[in-house]
Amino acid sequence: NIVLEGHADERGTRAYNIALGQNRAEVVKRTMLLYGVRPSQIRLISYGEEKPAVLGHSADAWAKNRRVEIRYKR
Repeated sequence: NIVLEGHADERGTRAYNIALGQNRAEVVKRTMLLYGVRPSQIRLISYGEEKPAVLGHSADAWAKNRRVEIRYKR
């Protein structure tokens, strides 16, 4: 089983960032489905800006916080 965690940078409203994280996770899900992963194996979570990978207010920090993390569960 796979959990796709969508993230966003700190810019934008909370609702916008949650939606953006969800959209990012859905794009990765669609790609995985093309490679044969079953839909029942994938779960999506959007954290928006709640769990930054990098603290900071620079373009570099924002770029690193716009991501999808793939977690494998047993």
